[in-house]
This record gives sequence, C-alpha cells and structure tokens, in this order.
Amino acid sequence: MRPDPSFREKPLVIPIFITHRGCPNRCVYCNQNISAGPFDTYLSKASFGSEIESYLHWNKDKRRKVEIAFYGGNFTGLEKPDQERLLSWADRYIQERRVDSIRISTRPDDIDRDGLIFLRDRGVRTIELGAQSFDDDVLKRASRGHDAQATIDAVKQIKDQGFKIGIHLMAGLPGDSREIFLDTLNQTVKLAPDMVRIHPTLVLSDTRLADLYRQGLYQPLSIGEAVFRCRLAWEVLAPAEIRIIRFGLQTTPEMSRIGAVLAGPKHPAFGSLVYSSIFYSSTLNLLKDIPKNTRQLRFLVNSRDISNFRGYQNENLTAIKKLYPNADIVIDSDPSDIPGRISLVTPGGDQTSLRIAGI
Repeated sequence: MRPDPSFREKPLVIPIFITHRGCPNRCVYCNQNISAGPFDTYLSKASFGSEIESYLHWNKDKRRKVEIAFYGGNFTGLEKPDQERLLSWADRYIQERRVDSIRISTRPDDIDRDGLIFLRDRGVRTIELGAQSFDDDVLKRASRGHDAQATIDAVKQIKDQGFKIGIHLMAGLPGDSREIFLDTLNQTVKLAPDMVRIHPTLVLSDTRLADLYRQGLYQPLSIGEAVFRCRLAWEVLAPAEIRIIRFGLQTTPEMSRIGAVLAGPKHPAFGSLVYSSIFYSSTLNLLKDIPKNTRQLRFLVNSRDISNFRGYQNENLTAIKKLYPNADIVIDSDPSDIPGRISLVTPGGDQTSLRIAGI
C-alpha cells in the first residue's frame, strides 16, 4: 500500500497534562481527572522526561515532526515562572533536535501581546483556544467566564504573532441548538483557524452539569444528534480548508469506570461514526439519480477509506441495500486512488465520482 501522503504532515503530538492548573474557574462540564486522566497536578521534571522519552522511543519515523503539547488547565494562566520552567524542560528536546516545537492550550481571555512574544521566544508554535461556542448565552450557562468577542480578539492577536491556531468547540452545551451551533461554525470559518477540535458534551460525574442533569434541567445530545452536528461541522469547515483534527474526546480508563460518565453521546468509536456518516451522506448524493431496480452498484474507493465507506459495523452498506434491495453491491479499492473520492460504476459502464472535501 502506498503511504498516506498526508501522514508526515501530521505531527506526533506528545500530550503533557497540567490538569486544571491556571484555570480561574471551573466550567459546568469540566472534570479533567476523568476526561484526561489522573495526572499529577504539579508535574515533576522526572515524570515529564519519562513521558517524552516514551513517545520518542515509540516514534519510528524520524522524519515526522514532533511537538510537545501542554494540555488541560490554562497554560497562559500559570504564573510566569511556572510557564518558564515547563517550557525550558521542553526546550531541551528542541535544542537536541529530537522535538520540533511546542503547542499549548489556553483560554481566549488569557491572551495578550507580551505573553505571546514570551511563548514564541521559547519554542511555542501552536496555540489551541478553548472557544467552545460563539454564543454568549451558551458561554454564560457553561460558566466559561468570557464572551465570544474574547475569542475573536484572541485569534487576531495570535495570528498577528505568527502562531498556528486551533479552536476547540463543543456541541450540545446548555442552551445550545442546531441553529446556534451552525452559527458557531460560520463564525469559526470567518476566523479561519488552522485546525479545530469538536466534541459533543458528556455529563461527567462531580460537575455542575451532573447536578443539572439529575435535576432534569439539562438533556444531553443523543448519539445520532451528536453525529449529525459533527457531520454538519465537517460540511461547513472542510470546504473552507479548516482541518478537523478530532471528533469526540479520547476515551480514558477513567471514563470507562462505572458512574464516571452519567449521560451523553459516549461511544468507543465516536470518530468512526462521524466519518461513516460523512461517507454515507456523500454516497447518497452519488445515488440520487440511480433507479431503485438497479441490479449492480460498483463503488471504487481508496483502500484506506473502505471502513468509513462501509460504515461502523457495515451500517452504511446495510442502509444502501435497503434502498436498492435487488442490487449486487461491489466495492473495489485501489491504494493509488485519491483518498476521499467515491466513484460509482453502473451496469452500463457509466462512471460518476464525488470528492469529499478535507479527506
């Protein structure tokens, strides 16, 4: 199989969690001990080095760029000596040319010019902002402590200083709706970040959102609705050449504990559900003019796209078979074909193709 040409464009990101540190308040949905894992609040140099060395040993492709990422908490909310200490630990690996750069995650209302210059001078090249929504009422209900304008201003400052920028969005927060989420996506397009993470809201234990849920004051998204909104995000952001680098939270052992996640669209393969939905929606567009009595449907896809084309547990193929009960469905793959392109060959030999943006 030909290597995926986009692979080396995606850096190996080594996550270092500074759980809840630098946060001025606790958002209603937040329990990082569950969503990220029970990392030590005060990271030691020894544990930091052990984590980095473990990832570097695992990374066999030495041509792939490597980033150390400080996640969780609010990096720019740390005291400057703490920022300096953590960045100096990471900088050692940059000086040794074993790591290429550093990324951090932070809040929009903790961004200023001097702080950005401080970060840039110490090897930070990517900043991920926890925007969550561009609706002020949703932000207020989530106890974010900032408004949408803070994110808009922060993005401008970050771009002015030459950083790559990521935006983190959440679907299904209290007060959110399809319409509000779509507006958030359109606002994101206007800001043109380099990348976006999206995850639907889960009700984690020991949060204020858990209290609202128990009181019947909050209803989380169903899995179907969460997948729909994430697919909508793809349909809005991908044509604008904004990469979505993750759908859903990465499942941690703590999230699998009984009672850790009280409700919400938790699924061990949530990202696969979203990509399967994207492929199915595109396939339906290819089939819109095909008669229901067609005897054969032959699809051509890149070999790496087969699982998403077939759907999670073959649900896409099952749905197509229901629409075309008399058709023999054939799937041919070619690793040299363009990823994200689906071609349909009819019994008469006619071929139509569709390219999914962003794949």
